[in-house]
Parts: sequence; structure tokens; C-alpha cells
Amino acid sequence: MRRRTLVSFAAAVVALSASGPAVARSRHDGVPHASASYVPQRTAWGDPDFSATWTLDRVAQADIPLERPEAEGNRPWLTDAEFAKRLQAAKKSDASYQENVDADGTVGLAEWVRNAPFARRSSLIVSPANGRLPPLTPAAEARFEAGHSSWNKGQPIDWVADLDTFDRCISRGMPESMLPRPNNNGIRVFQAPGYVAIQIEILGTRVIPIGHSERWPGMVHAWLGQSLAHWEGDTLVIETRGMVPGDGAGGDAAKHAAPPVSVDRDGLIPMGDRASAVERLRMTGPDTMAYEVTYSDPDVFTAPWTAKVEWQRDDNYRLYEYACHEGNEQVRDLINASRAQRRKDVEAAAAGKVASK
Repeated sequence: MRRRTLVSFAAAVVALSASGPAVARSRHDGVPHASASYVPQRTAWGDPDFSATWTLDRVAQADIPLERPEAEGNRPWLTDAEFAKRLQAAKKSDASYQENVDADGTVGLAEWVRNAPFARRSSLIVSPANGRLPPLTPAAEARFEAGHSSWNKGQPIDWVADLDTFDRCISRGMPESMLPRPNNNGIRVFQAPGYVAIQIEILGTRVIPIGHSERWPGMVHAWLGQSLAHWEGDTLVIETRGMVPGDGAGGDAAKHAAPPVSVDRDGLIPMGDRASAVERLRMTGPDTMAYEVTYSDPDVFTAPWTAKVEWQRDDNYRLYEYACHEGNEQVRDLINASRAQRRKDVEAAAAGKVASK
């Protein structure tokens, strides 16, 4: 039910550093040139065929962070020593599941880390160049500090309105819903003439028209916004607007927005009325998909940012019902615990006053 990890990302990668991996570069992001030349199979109506079950598990398990640690500066790739640590951690993880890995021929995490160029990334964010989210505007910073959710330990939780949309099993928001988390990273893609549907394992299905241009009226919003798509060669480009704006939670419906992303400083980034996302999906091999999202919100971020993730095809992966509301005792427990702590604090303060007299 919880996510104490989801991360950070950003950065336009223009070159490999001297300490980076010895892999060929494409003009865009360091993925080998061969991946850009892959031609996917076609649907019966001629579109690139993306229909499959995909997972973000490898990226999540390899613990590639959303945001790059500040000490790593503009280095998009790990050094050899840093990569060795990531590979060692992957081997340790595989050892815990060796029986399963050997039994069904599944390729372990270490094998992916060893062979996938993406596994050498220092962050999911590829722009700005420092691999970190751009600074918030002053107004957004104030909204961030005041935002309510189970992430913000400084805020009392007195009712469901003090919890964010993921706490309440509504939505992870956009684009966070498309980014890896510690568990439940399945994505299924379905296609029909003029449409693509993306089933997200956690809280969301997106039915996206292709080639349509009519936008909803400005006052109409949805948790994952309105997405319209078009093809640019073999790349599916999805443009999304109309996400519910807000601060994550609060006292009125307008503040109950799902965030664009949760960050490791314990909080939810707010979302403005003008937020938008542009996603690009392109198969780089029969079993790999390059996913890129550029998010812009001029009311919140001082600049747009871009993150990239590699999807892996796994048609044996099963997406079961994510029955988040069933047995979601967390909401009640958080409210009861917060109320109990505040009563305890009041009693302690009162006892202190009596003792000082």
C-alpha cells in the first residue's frame, strides 16, 4: 500500500563522461545507435505494434533514482566503481530468489544490470543536465511546505481530506503513474484503429485517441488528464493536459489533486492549472521500450524537466486487481494515530505546567 521510495529525475544527456560506460551514443540520450534503428512489427492497420505486457521492475529493482545525487553533478552515467556497487547489489538481490530464477529460466536482475546500457544511468531525469528536478517557484514552495499527506510528518491528520490521493487509493497522478515504484510495475498496452489503451497496474487505465485534436473545455479535469496521441514515424507521442490541479490534499475538492511526483524530501509536488506532459514511446528491440516524459508546469517549476525509463516486455507477467480500497486500514490508522499523538502531547504539556508550579 505504501511507497516510501519514489524518487527523483531530470536531464538532457549530451555526452558520456570520461568515467562513464564505454557504449556507443545516440545523438539524444546515450542509448546505443542500434536501438534507434529497430523497426517494430505492424498491427493489421499499419501502426507499430506495442501491444504487450511490459514492466518497469528492472529499473525499480536496480534502484536507479529519479533525481541524481547532487555530488554527481552533470554525470549521466555511473563510474565503473559506482556501477560495480549496483551490480553487486543486483547479485545479492538475485541470491535471495535463486530458486525461482533457476527454475523457470528467468533472467535475473544482475544479468540485466550487466548487459543493459540503461542500467548505467545515474538518474531517471535526463533534463536538466544535473539530473534533478528544477527549483520550485516561490509560490509552489510555500504550497509544498503546507501540503497534506502521510509523507508530511509535520502535519496533523484529522480526516481523509488531510491525505493525498494515493493514500486514499484514488490515483498516483501524472506522470508519477508512469514511473517505477518498489512494487506493482506492470503495464499492459492494447491497440485498436485510432486508439491505444494503457493499463497501469496501480490505479489507472488510460484510453488515448490517436489523431484526434479536440480538447476538453478548460474547466474539465481528470486525475490522469486528457491524453491525445499521434505517430511520428515509429514513435508514439502522447500529449496530456487537464490534470486535476492542487496541492495533494486539503480542505476542498480543488486541493485533492494527485501530484505529478513525490520526492525524497517527504512531500508531494503541487500541480498548477497549466501543467502538461509529453510522452514518447518507441520500441528499441523486440523486448524493450524507451519511454520518455517531459513535464511542464510554469506555476510550479521554474523550467520543464524530462525523465526516461526503459520498459521490459514480459508477457508472462500477470496484472491482478489492485484492490487498494479493500482492507485499506492505513487511512483509519493514520487518523487515529495522529489524534492519539496530539492528545498525548496536550496531556504532556499540561503535566509539565503542573510540575513547574
